[in-house]
Order: sequence, then C-alpha cells, then structure tokens
Amino acid sequence: MRIVIALGGNALLHRGEALSAENQRANVKIAAAALAPLALEHHLVITHGNGPQVGLLALQDSASTEGVHYPLDILDAESEGMIGYLIEQEISNLLPAGHRCATLLTQTEVDPHDPAFQNPTKPIGPVYEHAEAQQLSEQRGWSIAPDGDFFRRVVPSPSPQRILEMGVIELLVERQVIVICAGGGGIPVVRRKDGQIVGVEAVIDKDSASSLLARELGADALVMLTDVEAVYQGWGEADARALHRISARDMRQLTFAPGSMGPKVAAACEFVEQTGGFAGIGQLQDACAILTGEAGTVITR
Repeated sequence: MRIVIALGGNALLHRGEALSAENQRANVKIAAAALAPLALEHHLVITHGNGPQVGLLALQDSASTEGVHYPLDILDAESEGMIGYLIEQEISNLLPAGHRCATLLTQTEVDPHDPAFQNPTKPIGPVYEHAEAQQLSEQRGWSIAPDGDFFRRVVPSPSPQRILEMGVIELLVERQVIVICAGGGGIPVVRRKDGQIVGVEAVIDKDSASSLLARELGADALVMLTDVEAVYQGWGEADARALHRISARDMRQLTFAPGSMGPKVAAACEFVEQTGGFAGIGQLQDACAILTGEAGTVITR
C-alpha cells in the first residue's frame, strides 16, 4: 500500500519536555522503530509536525542582539530540515541496505487572502504559565491562547492549497524511496500576481497538509500518529469513550477541540470522503496495529 504517515509534534517531543537535541533524537529513535516494520512492507511518505521546534527557533531568533530577525517561513524551512534529518538518519539505520530515504524541503502554497492571517490559532513553541505568557505577549507582540492548563504563542495557520514539489514526491515514491516531506505542513508561500513565489509569516497545519498530500498522491491510507491512543468522544469528561471504528459521515457529526484533535479529524474525514481510502488516528507505538484496525481510531467511508 501507499501510506502517508503524519507524525505529530507531541509524538516527537513530549509535552513539557526540554527542547533539546538529545530529547528530540531519542523520540525520533522511538518513532523510527515504530515505522521501520511498515517501511519493509509498504510505500511510505512521512510528514511531521514542527510546532515545538519552530517555536524554539523563533524564541532563539527573538533573543538575537544584532537586530536581524528571520521570518516564520525561513524558520519553518529550518525546522523541516532539522527534523527530517533526524527521521531520515534514524529510520535508515534500522532498514536493510538498499532501502532509500530522502528528506525534501517542501513549499505549500496558501491563499494570501486566507482569513487565518487575521485570526492566529496555530500553537507553537513551549507552554507557559498565564502570567509569563501575558508578559511575553506584551514584550514581543505575540498572540497567545490557552493550551490545556497552560498558554502558548499562536500564529496564522492558512489552509494548504497546493504542494509545489508534488511532482518530485511522486517521482521518488515511484522509485520506492521513503520520502520525508511537508514537515510542519510545509513552508508557507503565496503566488504574487506576477507569478513569483514568496514566503509568508505562518505555520500550516500539518494534518491538513498531510491530507492534501495523501489525496494528491492517491494514497491508500492516511495515518496520523500522536500521543493519545484514539479519538475520544467527550475527551476530559467522566463518560468519555474511545471511537475505534467510525464512518466519516458519523465523525462529522461530533465536536472536537479545535487546537488538538479537531484538525486531525477534519483532515481524516476529508481524505476518506475524497478518496474512499481509510484514515487512522492513534499513538505512535500502535502504528502497525492501526493499519490492521486493531488499535486507534479507524475512519472509513
């Protein structure tokens, strides 16, 4: 099968964990071990989140004393290369000789008039107590929003319209190369009236971009791996229940948190509705079992 695997940012760097290279590599090793068996049997395209990492890069950039600051599209590209490098190296170390793997910097075109630019919702960077978040917002002009019991910086997250490197990705997949691409949703770009492509200040939702990628690739399955075992109806409530197998139509009738599970569910339903394939959502260590319907949430037409 041709499968798009979307690794959540929290699966690669656990919530509240120090944003160190050592922690990231340790978590990527775990992810690679979960994906290697799939790579032996299927054609994999791997995407990943970058919220914690791009937020860290933005923090480092804002601390610069030289007065030179980089926009988010450049930081998106840096995080895509950094995480892709780790995934490529660790998964290659586990596969037999002859299995090829490549990380591709990916540009994702968005609409310059997308209303998301006026309504930042995408959380990036570490979590803060409310007082510290409020202080940083005032000092740096950030937008902040609740994230569980804490607060995080939020930035615009426009909807992905087109993946510019789609032809290259297709070519690599046809050559049986494991492709790591569209990291962090891809590098957000817009097309000017003269046809030129330029970057914009945003972070695209990884799950929406992964769904677009899976649809354009003609993938058989889209699997989104995170740090929870399944999608829960009534998450956080006493009567919460896990949804193990459900149709896209029935899933559309339910409500999920917009900053966490909501985008995953929407991306999964969109993929299923437009392709007839199936989508899975669950925890990283259950990757193989999700594909066989033995774990996680499986969404079908």
